[in-house]
Order: sequence, then C-alpha cells, then structure tokens
Amino acid sequence: MDIRRITISIAGRNYPLNVPSAEEETLRKVGKQIDAMIKDFEQNFDVRDKQDALAMCALKLGTNAEVAQISNEKNIIASTERLSNINQILEDLEK
Repeated sequence: MDIRRITISIAGRNYPLNVPSAEEETLRKVGKQIDAMIKDFEQNFDVRDKQDALAMCALKLGTNAEVAQISNEKNIIASTERLSNINQILEDLEK
C-alpha cells in the first residue's frame, strides 16, 4: 500500500496526515468542503468563533451521515423484500 504524506488545511490550521494514496483525493475534497461549510456558517449565521463553526460542521456532517445510513438501511430492507418476493415467485413456478 502506497502511503503519502499530505497536509490538509481546515479553519486556517494545517494538519499533516499519512494516508493511502487512494484516499488522498477524497481527503482533500472533504477538507475543502469543511472549509466551505465553515465560511458559510461564519457568513450566514454570524458565527465568529472557529470552534463554534467546527462544531456546527460536525453536527451537520454527523446528521447527514445518520440520514444516509437510515436511508441505506431502508433501501436494503426494501431490496431484501423484493428479492424474497421474486424468489417466492420462482419457487412457485418450479412447482
């Protein structure tokens, strides 16, 4: 596995990381998204403290992740039910 040393800047601070090269682009993209979210919170919600902006980002990202997980679980359940129905139809055809 190829490990690269990169630096991600978030809220004006640099964070050196050792990451697999396959993850570098994703980490850079997420770092930029977090910076953009911070700027958005600072401009639109009169947030002056970076820690408050970071907390709001964490809350928003955590909420988004939880909503996505719930949606995925619902999709898995629905797909499992559909596959079960298809399987039952196929079993009925074999009889």
